[in-house]
Amino acid sequence: MTHDGATAGVGAAPGGGAAPGVPRHVACVMDGNGRWAARRSLPRTAGHRAAETTVIDVIEAARSCGVRWLSLYAFSTENWNRPHAEVEFLMRLVRGVVRKHAPLLLARGVRCRFLGVTDERVPKELAQDFRDLTTLTEANRGMTLTVAFDHGGRRDIVEAARSLIRGGANADEVTERTFAAHLPYPDTPDVDLVIRTSGEQRISNFMLWQVAYAEWVFPQVLWPDFRAAHFLECLHTYQRRDRRFGGVPSQPNGAP
Repeated sequence: MTHDGATAGVGAAPGGGAAPGVPRHVACVMDGNGRWAARRSLPRTAGHRAAETTVIDVIEAARSCGVRWLSLYAFSTENWNRPHAEVEFLMRLVRGVVRKHAPLLLARGVRCRFLGVTDERVPKELAQDFRDLTTLTEANRGMTLTVAFDHGGRRDIVEAARSLIRGGANADEVTERTFAAHLPYPDTPDVDLVIRTSGEQRISNFMLWQVAYAEWVFPQVLWPDFRAAHFLECLHTYQRRDRRFGGVPSQPNGAP
């Protein structure tokens, strides 16, 4: 799905690098599956199933634009409160998606990671599939895809604090840098751009530490209808922002 001018100013630069102004790390809160299904008088599970196409489309669009890190919020620690049948369906669906698209992700040079998956409620078979995909793609360096599954930003921060305490850290030794080193995947750069579909404007406990200075975009389109053209429009919006990081001179969508 494209339209005239959708890619103007966005894309990989000659030689394979990112074009100027392309965010290094984009995160997506994939919201609106249930409403997408309800508008069609379908069960909520139909919305989750339809979201698979969007996930692959966004991964391909991010790669093509030169985004180096892409994070997708798939299942939160709070999502366990949903109806049991829906949760069970999601577990089966995600397992099928992981297995189906593993060869594509490997071929595209995408390194896959899973943020969360520490709760014993995650089915053992699904957790094993996550580990298998991580191992399969660990040598890839084209783009890092982080799927947040059974993830909670507050929990990550609490666990980092516990890790520091267990390590005997002195209070005076704790800085933002040393604290961040105890978060999951500490090599992950801060998020530059967060896209939350469906028009909802909430953080929802997503990567709380990493999104501290992110730009946020809230497209009205529901996640199952979100396509590469919408992703590019969000990148254009990001490029028009002035990122000051608390200072007076604006920064041209780059590092502080």
